Amino acid sequence: MDSQDASGVVPVVPVLDSDAMAAARRRQGELTKPPGALGRLEELSIWLAGVQGTCPPRPFARVRAIVIAGDHGIAELGVSAFPSDVTAQMVANFAAGGAAVNVLARQVGAAVRVVDVAVDTPRPTTVGGVDGTAPPDRYRVRRSSGRIDRTDALSVAEAERAFAVGRLIADEEIDAGADLLVPGEMGIGNTTPAATIVALLGDREPIEVVGRGTGIDDRRWMVKTAAIRDAMRRGRPFAGNALSLLRVVGGADLLALAGLLVQAGVRRTPVILDGVIVCAAALAAERIAPGARQWWVAGTRSPEPAQAIALGALGLTPLIDAGLRLGEGTGALLAVPLVRAAQATLAEMATFDQAGVTGKSEASGLDALDDAAVDVT
Repeated sequence: MDSQDASGVVPVVPVLDSDAMAAARRRQGELTKPPGALGRLEELSIWLAGVQGTCPPRPFARVRAIVIAGDHGIAELGVSAFPSDVTAQMVANFAAGGAAVNVLARQVGAAVRVVDVAVDTPRPTTVGGVDGTAPPDRYRVRRSSGRIDRTDALSVAEAERAFAVGRLIADEEIDAGADLLVPGEMGIGNTTPAATIVALLGDREPIEVVGRGTGIDDRRWMVKTAAIRDAMRRGRPFAGNALSLLRVVGGADLLALAGLLVQAGVRRTPVILDGVIVCAAALAAERIAPGARQWWVAGTRSPEPAQAIALGALGLTPLIDAGLRLGEGTGALLAVPLVRAAQATLAEMATFDQAGVTGKSEASGLDALDDAAVDVT
């Protein structure tokens, strides 16, 4: 596999609407506040105008959290504090609405969809489609991904399917009206392939990317570091090819996430990134389809060192830092109100003329929010 989709065509990602962004920048200079006084909300609002192609941007009508679930053979080494059985158990918890992602989604008015691409069970553990009526086998790639320290995570055909499944999920959600996507994940052991991918794409050593994941002790940390080292040895020949790298040392979940992130950009739909697994997939997705990162904003800072490396390579700075390390999309959901606030302030605040307030002088510089200010990093 190379940096192409299954048809052999590199996905083309459009650029943001520069005219809408310029209009948003001008409007920010006319609102009843000093230039830059709303900080990153102003940068976000300009980005949202570019994403939606209109100024002011519209309120979000349908926010969707999409949890991609998959197991990893590397978990059998004991790289996590929990056994692999927990993946399927947590998927059931998601379906029942009892997980943290469900609670936080309800708080911000988002719906949660869970997709089983590689849970280690004989049959898929989730319903299929946007409304639960599609065959769940449509999204299942295989039963668990391979143990990456000694074998490939997926075959070539499985990897192509996983990437295509991610793109399919994005298309389904966007076609159903989703205008803001929050990808998450669930899979015991998944921080090990994520760290491996970041290390290889970022030319880092294992010790620089390994984290505590689910809260592992020193012994498991050493086992995890060795697993990443061995996986990196296998993956290094593929470091120049993100799709192949995801196939060899990633997994079905990471490839599906990468496909979803690429397709969101293709479909001009904004994404809030979550923790280390999503960000590892994002780093690979940007290599696969350059420019896809324009359509993403980083929602949360994770204690996992690999996430900081991935976001640094992407040029993204998280909106919040609450110490979350759960995954599932939880940190990104916490950032939804900030993105909504950015839209609302640009759309609803009065201008100096409307409010009858004396505006700032020309000498203060209406160009305070220059082109650099639209970088939501």
